[in-house]
Amino acid sequence: MQRIDHPLLCASLGSHKTLSSFHFGTAGSGPKIYIQASLHAEELPGMLAAHHLRALLEAAETAGQIQGHVVLVPVANPIGLAQRLDHKPMGRFELDTSENFNRHYPDLAAAVEPLVRDQLGQDATANVLTIRQAIGQVLSQWKPETELQSLRRNLLTLAHDADYMLDLHCDCEGVLHFYTEEACWPQLAPLAHFLGAQTILLAKNSGNRPIDECLSGAWWQLAERLKARGLEVPLPQGCCSTTIELRGELDVSHALAQTDAQAILNWLQFVGALACPQVPEVPAPRCQATPLAGSETLHAPAPGIVVFTAQVGQQVQVGDLVAEVIDPIANQVHRVTAGVAGLFYARIRDRYITTGGELGKIAGSEAFRSGELLGA
Repeated sequence: MQRIDHPLLCASLGSHKTLSSFHFGTAGSGPKIYIQASLHAEELPGMLAAHHLRALLEAAETAGQIQGHVVLVPVANPIGLAQRLDHKPMGRFELDTSENFNRHYPDLAAAVEPLVRDQLGQDATANVLTIRQAIGQVLSQWKPETELQSLRRNLLTLAHDADYMLDLHCDCEGVLHFYTEEACWPQLAPLAHFLGAQTILLAKNSGNRPIDECLSGAWWQLAERLKARGLEVPLPQGCCSTTIELRGELDVSHALAQTDAQAILNWLQFVGALACPQVPEVPAPRCQATPLAGSETLHAPAPGIVVFTAQVGQQVQVGDLVAEVIDPIANQVHRVTAGVAGLFYARIRDRYITTGGELGKIAGSEAFRSGELLGA
């Protein structure tokens, strides 16, 4: 294992932060897998899973089993991890800019198109290498001006040439669920099943440019841009990425983290990044994939105390009561019911809400939304 520390730009005099990456195996020896945790820094289940995964990878490396290149970043956001306000962690948004740490990544397809469109031919493998080199060139020429930009650049530099990119998150309260782009789903389905995902949400492009879609979207978006110019070249999906929501913020236990780490290790063996006597069988799926555009977000019709009547992981039908919002001053109870049938897969942790606030999400099977599909 090799540890590399990547210093970030200093935001204030006399202080600096460092991003640490852990490298297993040898670059170019097999598939490259990039795994990061807690980009939303208060979401800790992934960080603990990465801790247990590191131990498994160290053992595999000692046994000579690693036949690819695995990069692990267990703490992907040292900036957000240090942010606290009134004793509460504030790891989703950078306090200086109010920007979400997992939004606003660059449009790599637009950046690399002029660099590669005259260099691509009929050799798909050569095309992938050419594009990865061009993305690396774009990132090397990016001169970040802020601490946040330097974090984004470092993460992309570590991940841009990976065959697979896993971004470990969690919800407030929820079941294990899985986001990926449609172009990546056939390749990533085994990972979702190894993890036992109870909700799988697919979108061609969810919007707002999170880091996972910045990386995987570069490939299918570039293919579309080239096709629009009349350039037909073989271009595989060079990076398949996913955001994995490891249940809820309070689901931080060794038992769960060890289970998740072992599932990822089994998948690494399945895709050939780790040697093993017998390739693990992919478990039966626990759910069918549904469109992210079919996910209903429930909102509070009024302010008040939140009392959930539905539990995460529960199947609900249209019209089922999911929550009540209680105004003890006006002595009113506001019913919040399901507008779609599906799995109630996530809900808020706080139990007081203001008007219009998000309460929870239901994975419906029919798309009905468009535009930006992700929350703030």
